[in-house]
Amino acid sequence: MQTTTERLPSGEVPKPADERDSPEQISTKHAMLAHFVQYLEGEKGAGKHTRSAYGRDMATLLEYATGHDLPALTPKEIRGYVRKLSGQGLSARSIARTLSTWRTFYRLMCRDFHWPINPADGIKPPKISKKLPAAMTIDDASGFLENMPDDKILACRDKAIFELAYSSGLRVAELVSVTLLDLDLNHGMAMVTGKGRKTRKLPVGSVACEAIRRWLIERPKLTPKSNTVFVGKNGDSLSTRAVQLRIKYWESKLNIAEPLYPHKLRHSCASHLLQSSHDLRAVQELLGHASIATTQVYTHLDYQHLAQEYDRTHPRAKKPEDEEGE
Repeated sequence: MQTTTERLPSGEVPKPADERDSPEQISTKHAMLAHFVQYLEGEKGAGKHTRSAYGRDMATLLEYATGHDLPALTPKEIRGYVRKLSGQGLSARSIARTLSTWRTFYRLMCRDFHWPINPADGIKPPKISKKLPAAMTIDDASGFLENMPDDKILACRDKAIFELAYSSGLRVAELVSVTLLDLDLNHGMAMVTGKGRKTRKLPVGSVACEAIRRWLIERPKLTPKSNTVFVGKNGDSLSTRAVQLRIKYWESKLNIAEPLYPHKLRHSCASHLLQSSHDLRAVQELLGHASIATTQVYTHLDYQHLAQEYDRTHPRAKKPEDEEGE
C-alpha cells in the first residue's frame, strides 16, 4: 500500500497517514517531524529549498518505515532502505543526501527525546564519483563579459550581475539577495548572506564595481519596490530563475558554444583565483564553504591547468617520440 501524505502548515515535511500506522504512531511521527522542521528553520537556519529537500527525504523514510516505530528502527533496516533507494535507480549523490537527512533527524531525536540509537550512524552510501565543476577558461570568461553590451537598461543590469558573480564567486541565491546597504563600492566590498544565513565580507573587483555603478544609475528607471540591488522590469527583486534565464539569453545572443549558467561563473572565479594564488583557504572563505573538503575539488582543476602549462612550456615535458616525429 502506498503511503499518502499531508503537508504541515509550514509546507516543509509530510504528515504520515497510512492504515498500517496506528493513530498513536501517526500522531507521534507528526510531532517528531514538526520538531524537526522547527530545528531546521531555527537552529540550522536552513533555506526553503534545503528544507524542501529534507522533507522529501523524510517522506521516503516514512514510506519505508510504515508500520514501524521510528525510535525502534535498526541499522540493518536502514541499510535495507538504502538498498531500496539504490534499486530504484537513485544516484549515489542523492542517496548520500537522503542518508544524511535521516542521520540528522535521528541525531536530533537522540539529543532532545533520548531515543536509544541513531540507526543511520556509520552507514555509508554508495561511492560517489567525483565530478569536477565546470569552469570557463580565463579568456572565455573575459570574452563573455567584455562582449556583453550595457547600452540598454536590462543589458546593463545583466552585465553587473555577471561581473559580480565572476568577481566574487557568489551563488545565484546570493546574487539576487544582495541589498544596496550590502555594497561598499568605494572600498570594493560586499556583505553576502549565504547558506545557513551565514554572512561573509567579500572583495569586489574594480571592473565589477564599475559595472554595478553604471547599473545603479539606470536602476531608478524601473521604479524599484525592493532594496535589493538587482530588480526586474516590474521593480521587484529578481528571482534565481530569472537570472538563470538571462544568462541563457546571452548565451544565445552572443553565440556562445559552451552552456552557460550562473554557477559556472562561480566555479570559474574559484578556479582562476586558485590558479593565481594557490591559496585554498582564501578560496574557501570567498565561496563560503563550511568545510575545506568542499573546496578541494578545485585543486583538481588547478592541477589540470598546471599539467597543461607544464606540457606546453617545460623543456623536458615532451616525450622522445614526439621530438623524433618533428
